[in-house]
Amino acid sequence: MKGIEIRNLVKFYGDVQALKSVSVSFSENKIYGLLGRNGAGKTTLLNSITGRIFPDSGKILIDGEPAIENDNAQSKVFMMGEKNFYPDGMKVKDAIKWTEEFYPGFDRGYCIDLAEKFGLNQNKKIKNLSTGYGSIFRLILTLSVNAHFLLFDEPVLGLDANHRDMFYRSLLEKYSEQPFTAVISTHLIEEVAAVIEEVVIIKKGEIIRNQATEDLLTKGCSLSGSAAAIDSFIAGKTLLGVDSLGGFKTAYLLEEIDPTNLPSGIEMGKMDLQKLFIYLTNE
Repeated sequence: MKGIEIRNLVKFYGDVQALKSVSVSFSENKIYGLLGRNGAGKTTLLNSITGRIFPDSGKILIDGEPAIENDNAQSKVFMMGEKNFYPDGMKVKDAIKWTEEFYPGFDRGYCIDLAEKFGLNQNKKIKNLSTGYGSIFRLILTLSVNAHFLLFDEPVLGLDANHRDMFYRSLLEKYSEQPFTAVISTHLIEEVAAVIEEVVIIKKGEIIRNQATEDLLTKGCSLSGSAAAIDSFIAGKTLLGVDSLGGFKTAYLLEEIDPTNLPSGIEMGKMDLQKLFIYLTNE
């Protein structure tokens, strides 16, 4: 099978079980959102795929090959995490040079262009980068390695709105020109909703949803109108939450509604992925 396949993965940290027999696949040439609350197991899962930590049991296959301690399989994966694995005293331009040495597919010209686009000072030492520019530094390297599978763990940490938008645009441009598999683990669900094709939701070390974004969102809807009309219509229905402003209200429902049966004055829209995520991961 082409892609990353995870079978019955288990990982303990002392008495705490971080992954509970997790089975999930990341097919080639798709953009996934790996969503979960703090401590749900997202980073543990990504670190297991890249061999940064070893699971207690289970299997990880990359293009059909065992991933653990397999250089050929691992050469197809690159992960952007929250930590730098370069010497703090190294300059950005030297880190780019050394990354090119270790990754044959690394596109130096593209990397330099991205650095200039994002305003990354290549003469600056890595330890002197701000939180945001530390993230930008790691993002740029990740997009430039041209690995088959790119894993992003909180990629926009510390980035302002403009730089976050630049990242998503750069990711989609790269993907459209040369498709790859991307797995994006993030808390900014509203922003990533328009980018991801597949949603994987993990809760307390278990996968609770794994399906196409569009399919997941068709399971619910939003309804907007006067507070009185909305309150009357949603009585007895599966409610995720509401937003109110004066006498206007928007309700989010976890069920399909026939638009032809809506009362006058109520408008129906698509389900909000963040609202759905909050509902599914609530205790």
